[in-house]
Amino acid sequence: MYLGNYLKGRQSREQSFHSTMTDRFTVAIFVLLVSCICRTLGQTCEGNCGGKLDLCSCHPTCTSLENCCKDYKEYCVEVLPYSGSIMGGTDFIVLNSTFNNRPEIICRFHDNIKTEGYVDENSRGHCISPLLYETGWVPLSISSDNGTTFNRVGAWLSVHTGKLDAKFKAILVNSTKWQYYATPKVSGNLEMTWNTSLVRAEKVNIELWGYRETGEPYTDIWLGEWAYLYSLVKDQPNSGSFSFLPKPAKNGFSSWELGSLRISPSVYPDGMWNVHAAWTEDHALAWHLEEKFRQNSTVWALDKCLAWDQLENKLPNFLREIIDCPCTLAQARADTGRFHTDYGCDIEKESVCTYHPGCVHCVRAIQASPMYAAGQQCCYDSTGAQVLTADSNGGSTPDRAHDWGSPPYKKPPRIPGQSHWVYDVLSFYYCCLWSDNCHYYFKHRPSSDCRQYQPPTSAVVFGDPHFITFDGVSYSFNGYGEYTLVTSFAKGLTIQGRTEPVNGTLKATQLTSVAMQETVSDVIEVRLLSDHNGLEVLQNQKTLLFSEQSWMDLHGVSLFSPTSSNVTVMFSSGAGVEVRLREGTMTTTVLLPEEFKDTTKGLLGIMNGDPKDDLTLNNGELVWNVTNPEEVFSFGAGWAISNQSALFTYDSKNLLDTYFYAPRHDISFIPVFSIPENPDDPLAIQASEICSGEGSQFCKYDILVGRSPTMGNATKMSFQSHISLEEDLKQVISCGWLSPPFNGKKEGTTYLQGAKVKLSCDEGFTLKGSSERVCQENGWWTGEETNCVALINIAGIVTGSVIGAAALILIITTIVLLSRKQKKKAARTEEAVTTEAF
Repeated sequence: MYLGNYLKGRQSREQSFHSTMTDRFTVAIFVLLVSCICRTLGQTCEGNCGGKLDLCSCHPTCTSLENCCKDYKEYCVEVLPYSGSIMGGTDFIVLNSTFNNRPEIICRFHDNIKTEGYVDENSRGHCISPLLYETGWVPLSISSDNGTTFNRVGAWLSVHTGKLDAKFKAILVNSTKWQYYATPKVSGNLEMTWNTSLVRAEKVNIELWGYRETGEPYTDIWLGEWAYLYSLVKDQPNSGSFSFLPKPAKNGFSSWELGSLRISPSVYPDGMWNVHAAWTEDHALAWHLEEKFRQNSTVWALDKCLAWDQLENKLPNFLREIIDCPCTLAQARADTGRFHTDYGCDIEKESVCTYHPGCVHCVRAIQASPMYAAGQQCCYDSTGAQVLTADSNGGSTPDRAHDWGSPPYKKPPRIPGQSHWVYDVLSFYYCCLWSDNCHYYFKHRPSSDCRQYQPPTSAVVFGDPHFITFDGVSYSFNGYGEYTLVTSFAKGLTIQGRTEPVNGTLKATQLTSVAMQETVSDVIEVRLLSDHNGLEVLQNQKTLLFSEQSWMDLHGVSLFSPTSSNVTVMFSSGAGVEVRLREGTMTTTVLLPEEFKDTTKGLLGIMNGDPKDDLTLNNGELVWNVTNPEEVFSFGAGWAISNQSALFTYDSKNLLDTYFYAPRHDISFIPVFSIPENPDDPLAIQASEICSGEGSQFCKYDILVGRSPTMGNATKMSFQSHISLEEDLKQVISCGWLSPPFNGKKEGTTYLQGAKVKLSCDEGFTLKGSSERVCQENGWWTGEETNCVALINIAGIVTGSVIGAAALILIITTIVLLSRKQKKKAARTEEAVTTEAF
């Protein structure tokens, strides 16, 4: 409605422009005068967002500290919604800023992408997000003086279409039909739907936009391009659905094989960039391809497949630099610092796994490879075994371009989604889905097995608080302060933890916040809300909301938070930090790849496989008696952080007084070191009922000292969860893929320790070598290489030889007889001639 009013009134506003110039000039002079006065007093946030001034603050913490400059919200803006599709078209409101007497505004993303916004009848500014070639937070600035100054600043979150919730995009009904259209037995009308609130207009246009990449791969002229192709329909009632009978595209547009449909208000000209709109996901444009495709899609696709095969032969080999897949589904789901669920094949959502038949779950490597920005995908069947392309068309496949893109984005092969489509998905359609020539595809996209995979090592902090180090040493440390959990100078990783007394008064503490950073990444903090009912996430001391998106790509780090009690932090090195909330208590698990070996220090120990040196003081001295709680307490206190190294946010008077302006370890706080044994304690019976087995001492401590059966039960669950994680991450031996013999077959597609593979030959062949091979602990198969040899038929050979010999004798006899006959005939003739002569 606001957008329609803006468009209808635009012409009249332009006509009255000159008559209002004097008033606007007066207002502008007044605003500049006030701004100058405020700036002189150091009290304006215009141009100072994120800073702390002498008399007030423009820093994100100013709201909770109640020291914001009066114009903080006017210039340091928030927007709603704060996120949208990478394709653009989202209409969002600029909160807490008023734009009186200003019909339009200009919204600038980064410093070079501008879209035209508008002001609604309530004087609220609206921006339209642009089509971008990157994901993550994009700097936003807004001008209300026709682009002279951009003095309001904020940020916009650009989201990969595959990670965007379905309610924010148009939907292709039966998307498989769209992408198989005109192949055998696929025809008829196609249908799409959308939420009408995504496009506020009475009538809409439905346009097809295409994507392609041009230029020499891996050069500076390699570019990605979105372009408007044509409109399917114009002035269509905005009913939320549309169906049509596809026809081959004209004017050469059928050469565009990848694209997306856009629904936009019909008041805009065809193909106008960056307007309010809803988009479908990008997809293979089978439905508009040329007539040759419709006549024989298999032949058409084979030609494309062969051309792709020739192209791949010329491109660099990226396979050598991608990470190996985890051996099992359990490992893949546990290694959260390096792998994350592939949204197209998710066991939690019971996905169909269209591109990986026979699989139940796939993961992708979170980080792209360093040089070629390639990706790794690993898929698993219902038994938890990795599926390989050498055994199945549904096997795990590496990607020349990572599906999620990679920094700095913007150019191939780092453009999120589209680069992957161009080099890895369309070719799969050519070779595997539109024709039966997968061997060409898998020649260039073979599964990576897991022989080189090294699972990460984990450590955990839980309860009030208890520690299990990377090398398995368990202890309790109830210090009150801020401490180093892990630091690795070699890798630039620092993880810090903050503790507070349980219930404010008891002589036990609990973890309430974890702050972390890797080299020059954003600083991430995850902390308990004041009511202990959720987790709060901060990026560089500013609160992040996960109300719209569960995944965020930040600088040098990614975040995943599907619920308010579950946050996973993933750094570029592959280090992962899981923070979970159980019954009001934080549990923090750190997972580090093999590359961190011998580089870590802190409360979680030295990751080197040697538990004896885990409790090492900051000065290098060892704690010799790890069973002495006072000595362990002294060890923990020694890892208190300093003001200079602190990564935490101090956005309340309590935090400033308790931690920032005070020693980071409260020496006056002496906890209870041992579990009290009092049979008359009313909680003793509950403690004995809840706590049993391995780790029961932690559970009992939290109940009898922390005075909370709920916390004790949460501690028990956290301990058991860690034990399960350790089990999932155990090193698994793989003997590697075993090929079937030529002219034979194999039974079994699991290649891990203890797995058996049976080998046999086709009819007419005999087996030489081992008929069964077993994967051994040393990573080698038992037995000998198997071959299938053609059978030798002795009886047949003898019979054939006899028959052959008899035939030969017969032939020779016949020749001899004929020869004799000819000689006799010749002798008679000679005799007759002689008689005549006489």
